[in-house]
Amino acid sequence: MPWIQLKFQMPRVQAEAAEAALEAAGALSVTLLDAGDEPQLEPGPGETPLWSEVVVSALFEADAARQALVGRLAAGLSEQTGAAPTIERIEDQAWERVWLDDFKPTRFGERLWVCPHGQPPEAQDAVVVWLDPGLAFGTGHHPTTAMCLEWLDAADLAGKTVLDFGCGSGILAIAALKLGAARAIAVDHDPQALDATRDNAAANGVADRIGIHAPDAAPQTTYDVVLANILAGPLVALAPLLIGHLRPGSALALSGVLAEQAEAVCAAYTDSVDLDPPRIREDWVCISGLSKIEQSP
Repeated sequence: MPWIQLKFQMPRVQAEAAEAALEAAGALSVTLLDAGDEPQLEPGPGETPLWSEVVVSALFEADAARQALVGRLAAGLSEQTGAAPTIERIEDQAWERVWLDDFKPTRFGERLWVCPHGQPPEAQDAVVVWLDPGLAFGTGHHPTTAMCLEWLDAADLAGKTVLDFGCGSGILAIAALKLGAARAIAVDHDPQALDATRDNAAANGVADRIGIHAPDAAPQTTYDVVLANILAGPLVALAPLLIGHLRPGSALALSGVLAEQAEAVCAAYTDSVDLDPPRIREDWVCISGLSKIEQSP
């Protein structure tokens, strides 16, 4: 079935009302996209961040009545925003196949590969994390996730316990288990992320070694490895919580941080963690180090 796509740009403060109006007009879906370059990787608990300027994209059925309606909506939006919206006919296609065209087996570090189901890597000794095409977020291709995966590939994880805070698709926790960790705890405030992690863990044969929790239900204990690939603001705010999950000698890896934010994030952890020099890729930073917490007598 083909669709009609109506797309326009507007300030964030107008987006909620526009979304409601489009849904009331019969839109099958309404999507808000970044109109500039303001990263929003993972909000803090209870937050729903949005960009200052958004592109609103709405899909309608492509029948004659809807085409006329979309034309009237476009005219009204043009008067309201001062810019002409775009109207495009979207033909039906195998959307899962389109997504797979951009998701190929990818290596991170020496051993670790992330692959869509049915596309094994060429390497015979590969450690593979399989991801479901229906759960597309958190595939490892963003620099922040890629650096965390490479860090895990180089780490000694044999028999270790791991906390993945802000787990998304569960890719980091699952990778840690595939690389030899004994048990992982995956935490996220988004129920969809928890569902994705649960499905991906089952598909990778590690469901019996992973605990999946909302933040308020997560175990209050310490771990050998603590991972958090979220945003700089939450990383600073959550520093006491994440440090509280460290034990003497624990390894910490933080990402989702822009280069200009690295100093503030490092400052929140430096008293408790012996930090390595930050690794930078495409203006994104991964911060890692070992806990300086001393063993209790």
